Amino acid sequence: MERNIDSNELDFLDSHSPEFIEMAYDYSRMEKVTSPDAYGTRTGDCGDTIEMYLMISKDDIIQNVSINVDGCINTVATANTVAVLTEGKHIDTAWELTPETVFNYLKTLEDDHFHCAELAVGAFFLALTNYRQLKENSWKKSYQDKKLSR
Repeated sequence: MERNIDSNELDFLDSHSPEFIEMAYDYSRMEKVTSPDAYGTRTGDCGDTIEMYLMISKDDIIQNVSINVDGCINTVATANTVAVLTEGKHIDTAWELTPETVFNYLKTLEDDHFHCAELAVGAFFLALTNYRQLKENSWKKSYQDKKLSR
């Protein structure tokens, strides 16, 4: 069955960059990971929530970023952008990510949704902080895994 695109949807597609469209409609990273190397979650004032799950190699390279988003399409786009910009990076380099970098990558994220970029980067930084904490106190990981598996 062929689906017709209405004018509002066409306006949306025409008003956004290919990067924004790709990140907004990419659900391949959407999964809850029960035993990540790092985990961070943040809820914005808008009510949107991002969970980030990081898989990190023994030499501190971010291998995979999985996300779980309860929020708008802008929040999905920014969370995916954080993943794209940080996978394959050393954790020390990943700390250099800024909301402005995410905003600029997407090209057409509206100014009034800049807070979505802040939310995504904030959740990511919480995951990086969690990774450092778990490296210092590895016994805490089993408690975190148990909590995430619920």
